[in-house]
Amino acid sequence: MTRSSSRPLIAIPARFSATTSALRYAAEVNARALVEAVWRAGGEPATIHPADPAETDIGARLARFDGILLPGGGDLAPHRYGATDTHDSVYDVDELQDAFDIEAARQALDLGLPLLAICRGLQVVNVALGGTLEQDMGGPEREHRHVVHPVTIRRGTLLEQATGAEKAEASCYHHQRVDRLGTGLTVTAQAADETVEGLELPGIHGWFTAVQWHPEDTAHEDPAHQGLFDALVRAARDRR
Repeated sequence: MTRSSSRPLIAIPARFSATTSALRYAAEVNARALVEAVWRAGGEPATIHPADPAETDIGARLARFDGILLPGGGDLAPHRYGATDTHDSVYDVDELQDAFDIEAARQALDLGLPLLAICRGLQVVNVALGGTLEQDMGGPEREHRHVVHPVTIRRGTLLEQATGAEKAEASCYHHQRVDRLGTGLTVTAQAADETVEGLELPGIHGWFTAVQWHPEDTAHEDPAHQGLFDALVRAARDRR
């Protein structure tokens, strides 16, 4: 099988897990629903190790892939976006994970590597481009944890093209959100409370879109959400 006819190779940075019973010790993992959504789209999902950017050339590592997916995960360390205090609700911060993800986002955009960023991934891209985050959205009446809610998608965006929709029911799990936008980013989707739910970077030479929700949760039954993974893999195949 030639490279052109094989499945596009999609890099998915692993998430560190302190306990994984089947493996007995700490592990590096990715959500099965996420991996299966890439596979359904015709991609070959490949988990990659989040190595220290100071000790490895992340650009060279990513260059062998056809696309990259930045998944959800714990919170970014607030100092990454210039905050001097840390809210009590900030959780699962990992400095190595942060350093790798931020540099991977920058390199993917510089290389023109097709990039889909999900939940934490959206926040990573925003911070990588100089933006900031609201560390905590508030109590149950404001946070978007274990919530499915409608989002409005801006017409003419890659997000609209991928989902084929101007509104979507978004499966959310986050207590933080974008505060100041990173350089060049534009908002492509919002919730009713004006929370930023989608970002893009017009004018870049590659394909990139980001969503604050988790499309993998319902992609197996909702063509709009599966469409995001389909679009990533299609862009990865076209880049070859």
